[in-house]
Amino acid sequence: MASIKDLKKDINYVLGDIIEAVYLWEAATNNLDSKEGSALIDQAIEVFDGLIAKVNDKKADNRSAHLKAVKNDLETKATELVTALNKLSA
Repeated sequence: MASIKDLKKDINYVLGDIIEAVYLWEAATNNLDSKEGSALIDQAIEVFDGLIAKVNDKKADNRSAHLKAVKNDLETKATELVTALNKLSA
């Protein structure tokens, strides 16, 4: 498992890129401040807050397994967000 610092950076970069993609979609479709885009951004922020809280949880019995689960959650949730963004673009 990579360091906790790297995991936090991954969370930040992945979800930040998704938020940026929403802004690009809004600009490309001339649909600024859309309800759909705002909902996706809010969802990405909620995912970010939840994952960072899980990373900072030091009460986990097996810390290594806990952090691997957080990384898997990141991949799953990021895929869901990208899928939702792709549906907007379709």
